[in-house]
Amino acid sequence: MAEPAGLVAPQPENCPSPYSEDAGKGDACEGCPNQKICKSGALRQPDPDVSVIAQKMKDVRTKLLVLSGKGGVGKSTFTSQLSFFLAADEEREVGVLDVDICGPSIPKIMGCEDETVHQSNLGWEPVYVEDNLAVMSVGFLLSDSSQAVIWRGPKKNTLIKQFLRDVYWNELDYLVVDTPPGTSDEHLSVVNYLKESKPDGAIIITTPQEVSLLDVRKEINFCKKVNIPIIGVVENMSGFVCPKCNTETLIFAPTTGGAQKMCEEMDVPYLGAIPLDPVIARSCDEGKSYIAQAPNSLASKAYKEIFEKIVAKTKKDDMAVDEK
Repeated sequence: MAEPAGLVAPQPENCPSPYSEDAGKGDACEGCPNQKICKSGALRQPDPDVSVIAQKMKDVRTKLLVLSGKGGVGKSTFTSQLSFFLAADEEREVGVLDVDICGPSIPKIMGCEDETVHQSNLGWEPVYVEDNLAVMSVGFLLSDSSQAVIWRGPKKNTLIKQFLRDVYWNELDYLVVDTPPGTSDEHLSVVNYLKESKPDGAIIITTPQEVSLLDVRKEINFCKKVNIPIIGVVENMSGFVCPKCNTETLIFAPTTGGAQKMCEEMDVPYLGAIPLDPVIARSCDEGKSYIAQAPNSLASKAYKEIFEKIVAKTKKDDMAVDEK
């Protein structure tokens, strides 16, 4: 990647970016030959790659972010199952972008962990799970799936920019972006790099208990602050129905009313609840569609109802693009 014009030396690994408000002021800037010009603000201008990414995203009809405030609530599982569902319609072209840099689980749960990424004259070629379902993840760039990714923010941001700018998706009906939990560097990078092309909306995943809802409230406020439309909140792991006696047990008790009450209080859409089912975990381990494996289960019914709501909520955006 070319260095920004005006720098007298290459950016150090921990550089906060010559374009940021913190340029030239952080601990990582001490002793850097570029500190004086960065601190002056002379380089603080719009990142030219934002416009390049916007041009690239013109071929993507609908861009969805899947978010969660807390880790371990099933966000990546939801991303994979939503993508399998969308791609079940062979007329749709679907892409999955995994920006969980330190915990890339999408290759495993989509059944393509042993694949590698190739580069062509058009850019990085994503891995195809199906003819109409493509995946890109840092997991494909690691020599060993157990390898730890120990990167600071600037290096993560650079890779996310490359994913958005350099991956050749061709034309997509849906790009589903799987993010890490919280509201950290990865989220800010995605929002910044897509600020001209704008995500169509966010789907926020939680579990019923208050310890998860606490962080989801922060995620909702993050979306409102950066002007990302919230498609809705999904309550995952919402009870367990015994397959033998049909008795429902609330494994994670909604002590404060669960996601539905929270959505009412915060005035955001509630998409529905998905019960626990051991087959979901097995489907993810095998990299398969849960709905295809257990089409008549209660969880499959819940998944399909939620996915159809998401399609309906984004349909107008698809039509608007087609009319342009």
